[in-house]
Amino acid sequence: MDVRKDEFEKLARENKDTIYTVCYMFSKDRDEVADLYQETLINLWKGMPQMKRDGNVRGWVYRVALNTCISMGRKKKSRPTVRLTMDVDPFEPSDERTTQVGMLHRRISKLQPFDRAIVLLWLENISYDEIGKMLGISTANVSVRLVRIREQLKKMSND
Repeated sequence: MDVRKDEFEKLARENKDTIYTVCYMFSKDRDEVADLYQETLINLWKGMPQMKRDGNVRGWVYRVALNTCISMGRKKKSRPTVRLTMDVDPFEPSDERTTQVGMLHRRISKLQPFDRAIVLLWLENISYDEIGKMLGISTANVSVRLVRIREQLKKMSND
């Protein structure tokens, strides 16, 4: 059995929720989330030889997922797409909590990709220090940006 394959399968299995969460924050469409997830797995596989074994694996997975989603978002903007829609969404939730989560997701999706990444990491209960290290900014900058992002989210409409 290939050791690299086993290592990758373990990495993907242990971090599937993290990868999915990042992908979900960058798209509302289930098919697109699946594409982002798959593209992230491809990039993780390609990047495994460069991954530091003694480093923060979770942080590395976050960075790869975030960079993949941001890159795919840029590519998507440069290509026109035709969206197919259904009049009825059989998966549409109806309870109040799910509705609030959906509203929060819509608002977060309106943020710039870097701000989305900060919010996502904060929602995952990652410390300001670790967020700063992952994104290459200071801890103080993380704090200031989160305050600004919260204000921005409060001012958004419920579209």
